[in-house]
Amino acid sequence: MSEVKISGLVEGGKATGGPPFGPALGPLGVNINGIIAEINSKTGQYAGIKIPVNVFVDTGTKAFRIEIGAPPTSALILKELGIQSGAKTKEETVGNITIDQIKNVVKAKETSLYGKDLADKVKQVIGTCNSMGVTIDGQKPREVIAKINKGELKL
Repeated sequence: MSEVKISGLVEGGKATGGPPFGPALGPLGVNINGIIAEINSKTGQYAGIKIPVNVFVDTGTKAFRIEIGAPPTSALILKELGIQSGAKTKEETVGNITIDQIKNVVKAKETSLYGKDLADKVKQVIGTCNSMGVTIDGQKPREVIAKINKGELKL
């Protein structure tokens, strides 16, 4: 049994039989349309965001499995805010996100965030907000982290 791994970045729900997967899967003699349909099914919730995808094909049996990676935290924040990019300078503020929206990002990234509890994971996402020029409920990210650390903000 020999397994081949094919990796690529695809926009959520919009994989096609073209690159990166089609040309790599063709010589393996597998059902390309079936694989593409499964990728689109698994990534549809991330429409508009590039998602890392790995396809593993058993060259003997033609069986395959698909692993979907987590999109970047910054991409999820941009999607929540409905904007295209973060701040260009440290002084610029590009948007304001709510704690509930941050929890949505945490839920989407759950398996790839470090931390023992929700508060630790929320603080990681808030750190990304800080570097992107995004405020949280009208407050600077560092202020929100301080309130979480002091127990003033319950999650």
